[in-house]
Amino acid sequence: MKHETNWVRPNRRHFIRGMGWGMALFAVPGLMAEQLTLTPSSTEGPFYPNHLPLDTDNDLVRVNDGLTPALGAITHLSGRVLDVKGQPIRNATVEIWQVDGKGVYLHSGSDKAGNRDANFQGFGRFLTGSTGEYYFRTIRPIKYPGRTPHIHVAIKMKGRDKWTTQCYIKGEEQNEKDGVYKQIKDAKQRANVTVDFARIKASKIGELAARFDIIMGFTPEL
Repeated sequence: MKHETNWVRPNRRHFIRGMGWGMALFAVPGLMAEQLTLTPSSTEGPFYPNHLPLDTDNDLVRVNDGLTPALGAITHLSGRVLDVKGQPIRNATVEIWQVDGKGVYLHSGSDKAGNRDANFQGFGRFLTGSTGEYYFRTIRPIKYPGRTPHIHVAIKMKGRDKWTTQCYIKGEEQNEKDGVYKQIKDAKQRANVTVDFARIKASKIGELAARFDIIMGFTPEL
C-alpha cells in the first residue's frame, strides 16, 4: 500500500472524483446509438512483466512509499471500456505496461534491464465500475529501437480470454514506420488507438492528458 505523507497522496477515489479539470476535460458527450468502431486487438509483445511488482495500483509514477517520481512527462491516461453500442462494461480489469523513461520494460529480458528507472512502477491495474471508466497516472511513452512510443493495454473479464491492444501518440512521426502500427489497415480502427497526449494548461509541471476509450466487440450481460 502507498501511504500519505505531508503532500496530497493521490489514490483511486481521489483520481476519479477529485480531478475536476481532468474529468471535465474527458467528458464523453453522450453515447451514440449507432455501432461504434471496434478497438483493434494487438500483440501482447514479449515484455509483459515476468515478475509482477508488489505494487500494482494505478499510479505508475511513484512506487510504494517512494517520494521520488519516475523520469518522464507525467501523463493522466483515462477512458472507458464500452461495448459496440456504447454501453459501459463494469468489473473489467484494465492493465497497462510500458517502457520507463530510459526505454526499459519491467521484464528481465528487456534491453538494459539493469538500468531500469527504479522509481517507475512499469505496470498497473484498475477495475472499472458502473461507468466503465478507468484511470492511470503514468508517463508519456517513449520510443525504443524498433518501436514507436506506445502503451500496452489488456482487458481481463471473468469467463473471457484476456484481450490486448496498444495505445499510440497522435502526431508521432515514428508511427508510420512501426510494424505493429502498420498492421492496422482500417483507418477508423487506427484512429481509435491513436490518441492526443495534450498539455494540461492548469498544470505547472507540464503534465499531459490522454483519453483512450476501448470498444469491445460484445454486449455485457446485465
